[in-house]
Amino acid sequence: MTTIISDALTIWELVERRAAESGDQRFVFDDKGRSLTYGEFKDQAERVAAGLYAMGVHEGTPVSWQLPSKIDTVVLSMALSRLGAVQNPIIHLYRGRELSFAVRQTGAKVLAIPGEFRGFDFVQLAKDATADLAEPPAIINTSEGLPEGDPSTLPPAPSGAGEAPVRWIYYTSGSTADPKGVQHTDQTLLAGGYGLALALNPSPDNVGSIAFPYAHIGGPDYLIMVLTHGFCAALIEQFVPAETIPFYKEQGVTIAGGGAAFYTILLNEQRKTPGEPIIPTLRMLSGGGGPKPPELHYEVQREMGGRGVCHGYGMTEVPMIVQNGPDGTDEQLANTDGPPIHGIQIRLVTTEGKEAAPGEEGEVRLKGPMVFKGYTDPSLNADAFDEDGWFKTGDLGKMREDGHLSLTGRLKDIIIRKGENVSAREVEDLLYKHPKVSEVAVVGLPDKERGERVCAVVQLAGSDPLTLPELVEFCKAEGLMMQKIPEQLEVVDGFPRLGTGKINKRALQEQFKDKPWP
Repeated sequence: MTTIISDALTIWELVERRAAESGDQRFVFDDKGRSLTYGEFKDQAERVAAGLYAMGVHEGTPVSWQLPSKIDTVVLSMALSRLGAVQNPIIHLYRGRELSFAVRQTGAKVLAIPGEFRGFDFVQLAKDATADLAEPPAIINTSEGLPEGDPSTLPPAPSGAGEAPVRWIYYTSGSTADPKGVQHTDQTLLAGGYGLALALNPSPDNVGSIAFPYAHIGGPDYLIMVLTHGFCAALIEQFVPAETIPFYKEQGVTIAGGGAAFYTILLNEQRKTPGEPIIPTLRMLSGGGGPKPPELHYEVQREMGGRGVCHGYGMTEVPMIVQNGPDGTDEQLANTDGPPIHGIQIRLVTTEGKEAAPGEEGEVRLKGPMVFKGYTDPSLNADAFDEDGWFKTGDLGKMREDGHLSLTGRLKDIIIRKGENVSAREVEDLLYKHPKVSEVAVVGLPDKERGERVCAVVQLAGSDPLTLPELVEFCKAEGLMMQKIPEQLEVVDGFPRLGTGKINKRALQEQFKDKPWP
């Protein structure tokens, strides 16, 4: 029986203990035919750590890496953990602005990149982003291999005792303001990953998958869950349904997903072969990173099989907040984002500054061992935390009587139409029920008469057209109040997305704000 490891003080300690417990078991594998056991992975990470050490990477050395989801990325990351370096993962979708800012603010001494990936030259990007630095970082092109050395030359691994130092810096990116550096310790990430593991409670015979960017905060979250429970996971560099889904089927993947966008893609692929499961071994879809329409759970359960969708809620600042598990009811899985994970405290605060009653909407505020240690720019912390030390997420939600949190939107994702607040999330969840709608985003556009008007941006499920009058009638029939019914409809072939996979609503607002209307 595989032991659940829940008390490691550092991520490297977790790697070592899992290798000792499950050394011969498969840990990570990819669709290129590469596979490592827990023991092989630990040994390779130590060799790479020795190579990095010879380059001058020691405890506390800042290292940035901009790499896709592949085995070498995880090896490099855990090698840096072995050394106690301060690592700065950067999503490979980011470009010069974010990369340059991160390298400068962290003072990175080393920058790891994938060479050419998806037809993009990351070597040139790195050169351009660091060209004007007095001491540019050393560049590791991982397509040419990782540095290796003799593990016997390594100093002892940093201890987890005492006050935990910042070992991880993630950046959240906006289109106008500077990115914000989010500081984490091994312990904050361990608390988030362990909370996820407890909620999903995977058995050792599960086969997981990381098809989302490993450089996202969800990367170590998922990895810690795998290490804690001792199962294996596929790493997917590029999620291409025609290639990835047959690979999932061949490998017997039981947990797939990553977020609502992945759920929708998989469901659409399933609909091409109704009655014939595209992933016969699937036990659940799981993920987070954005809202999930309630109906999606039932559609996945009915058409793909398994438990359905076990969705959760986390963010860069707090890797895990709430998480649905397979033991929840269908109603809970469909209509909530889950109960609080182990160790977190959640407080909902109304716009009047009072604690929200059960079922009453309020801003989600958080305390707990998984909350980040502040921003790299300390001037941002005053607005991020309230006077009692609770982190202000900016997300709105309701805590139900059953202890499950339902997110209702964001403080900044409210459309103010003629002085009335319209929740974009509420309208999106309703429009998703329309049989012609595959995916939808509702945004507010500037309007001289109304202040803002409600615009529905829709990707169609098929070739049948959808008109605004048809959409309006659907909303009326569903009982949506007139003030919330979209006044503008835009049909798109696909959505602009942020590095995390979320729909980029700001880009949609820019795209349609000047379009003649009505």
